[in-house]
Amino acid sequence: MADNPAQTYETIAAAIRYIRQHAKHQPELAEVAAATGLSEHHLQRVFNAWAGISPKRFLQYLTKEHALQSLKHSANSLTAAHDAGLSGGSRLHDLMISCTAMTPGEIKAGGAGVELYYGVAASPFGLALVGWTHRGLCYLAFLDNDSIERHAELFSQWPQAITIADDDGATELLERVFPATPKPGKLHLLLRGTNFQIKVWEALLNTQSGQFYSYSQVAAATGSAKAQRAVGSAVGANNIGYIIPCHRVIRESGDSGHYRWGAERKQAIHSWEYAQTNNSTNGPIT
Repeated sequence: MADNPAQTYETIAAAIRYIRQHAKHQPELAEVAAATGLSEHHLQRVFNAWAGISPKRFLQYLTKEHALQSLKHSANSLTAAHDAGLSGGSRLHDLMISCTAMTPGEIKAGGAGVELYYGVAASPFGLALVGWTHRGLCYLAFLDNDSIERHAELFSQWPQAITIADDDGATELLERVFPATPKPGKLHLLLRGTNFQIKVWEALLNTQSGQFYSYSQVAAATGSAKAQRAVGSAVGANNIGYIIPCHRVIRESGDSGHYRWGAERKQAIHSWEYAQTNNSTNGPIT
């Protein structure tokens, strides 16, 4: 594809933005193409190259009806994961994800004596800032026009650490998270949060790609059925975007809701993830 990843994502985001603004009359492909400044043929090509599906199928995944159906389907799978015991282990494609929490002492020390690596690299959802130590990945934030703010946020969590810029290392990490061809491997996460926040993040690691979950479903999976508001706070405090899939949590009504890295990006992830899941299980769809 001639477009670079950042340009491709900007096209997808612009299309989603237009669709959200005109959702009541479900715009045709020609309208969406005009809004993005592309021909219908070019828009079709961009969607197929990016997600492996047509714009029409992609738009179907953005509807409230699809979201509500997913919520119904996901209830049993999340309950099953809880009944089996939340171990904090899950699979992202063929990558085994495990995690440990920073201790209160480590947090208080501010990363003294720790080498904190960081870098910016491309993802299917635009540029991302990645942070990691020898113990694991600790930060992944998607960037828009807020690179300075996101760097400051990362460094503020490790004020005493030795910081080392490493864009190549960030690129290697994101290639493992978003591989062209899934490959077996392991990725360790280093979590910083309260006990309840970490419990929510572990529950999210046990969710299924391409499905949605309500705040009440996630609360029930943590054993605190009435803690929907606290779940919302934990979702908002997540510092490891996409890998800890807070994007899968939506409102009971089927509305996508807020997302720390933008509403359009959240819906882009929804449709991309659903398409990837269906392509891998059922073959290509159009």
